[in-house]
Amino acid sequence: LADVAGALPRILHGRGHDVRVFMPWHGCMSPPDPVPVERAREVELRLGAHALRFSLFETRLPGSDVPLYLVRCPEVYDRATLYTEEPDEHLRFLVLQRAALEGCQRLVFAPDVVHCNDWHTALVPLLLKTTYAWDRLFAGTRTVLTIHNVGYQGVFPRGTLDDVGADLHTQVTPGAHVNWLREGIRHATRVSTVSPTYAWEICTPLGGHGLDEVLRARRDGVVGILNGVDYSAWNPATDRYLEHRYSATDLSGKTANKRQLLERMALSVGVDTPLVGVVSRMTVQKGFDLLFEALPELLTMRDFALAVLGSGEPRYQDFFVGLTRHFPDRVALHLGYDEALAHHIEAAADMFLMPSMYEPCGLNQLYSLKYGTVPIVRRTGGLADSVQMWDPVTRSGTGVVFEHFDANGVSWALHTALDLYKDRSAWRTLMRNGMAQDFSWDKQSREYERLYASALSGSTAHDATG
Repeated sequence: LADVAGALPRILHGRGHDVRVFMPWHGCMSPPDPVPVERAREVELRLGAHALRFSLFETRLPGSDVPLYLVRCPEVYDRATLYTEEPDEHLRFLVLQRAALEGCQRLVFAPDVVHCNDWHTALVPLLLKTTYAWDRLFAGTRTVLTIHNVGYQGVFPRGTLDDVGADLHTQVTPGAHVNWLREGIRHATRVSTVSPTYAWEICTPLGGHGLDEVLRARRDGVVGILNGVDYSAWNPATDRYLEHRYSATDLSGKTANKRQLLERMALSVGVDTPLVGVVSRMTVQKGFDLLFEALPELLTMRDFALAVLGSGEPRYQDFFVGLTRHFPDRVALHLGYDEALAHHIEAAADMFLMPSMYEPCGLNQLYSLKYGTVPIVRRTGGLADSVQMWDPVTRSGTGVVFEHFDANGVSWALHTALDLYKDRSAWRTLMRNGMAQDFSWDKQSREYERLYASALSGSTAHDATG
């Protein structure tokens, strides 16, 4: 979501659209040169029994001229983490939504489309129909809700509706709780998600996490637009984090990066040994349960090395720590996140492993394609839409894809990739096939333009699929 929120507005702005971005000013942030918005200082918000004040500060989205309005409200945003389990979590994102709309009023900015992302802003469509229905500034405003991961829905006790604004109890789905994402799906002009396959998956009982029925009830359906890649940041020919840059016509830098990473992560293997990379949140969604059985057996049977960067649930972290102890020369782990190391692993690895249980879009497989790092993925969500299985007859395809979510599936995929790696001619063709793919935001932004146009015209949006 952060990558999308940073890249898509820049591209839309470059295509001539007037784009304004609103986000919380979290306590951990150090924004460049924020300027207070004079008409939006110490604005009082009455949220039920709660009286809060916010101020807007204007800066620019990094690397662009897009106005970025930071919502300063220390009472709710000066926390140790971006998300919390505190009882006022709903207030934190109510402040964001109300501040964005109040900010538009004070800036006298009448948006044609308010693009909401995930449950955190999913009440904006309802607020525009109720609390802000009186204001003619928003008379022509339509809403687009993008679901980045339907598994996160923003479910709060029904009593929190009193904090939202007007009496909304009759406007939302009956029940002991209110589900913000459900209400966004019900009230938004258009609903989209981040890949065509995921758009289908979330409308099924298996993939919808309880929201499949309300998604299927939309006559205009759910539009799937694959995320794009910011190639100004993710390009091996220009990557600022790489000492050795390279391209599809000159791959020598990739070997140099691999040699450098092996030394950096203390992997005692030769540069010809296949290197598998993993950069990920360590959660059940990412399919790491499959690796408990598959990886120890594969590391015993086959000659390859593994470089892992990430953090998350303790059981997955402990698993990778255990692998480093059993295979100290061939498995390296960096717990946490390191942007430079993430780029280095993408550039140095021969293969990138993403055995996801489900994957709305996924970005690392897109980065891997650009870096000539062959993705090994399960056929789900955006992975299915962006990686095609290698065909040795036609020499087409961009990766190795497995179907079934089980240890045998991921083992088959790794064996297949390791066997293919031995055929250097085929492997280089596979690498270059991936590097030739275009998943740029410039291309994908046109799909969003079509979606916005359909929201404004009331036409169907079924053809707006990336």
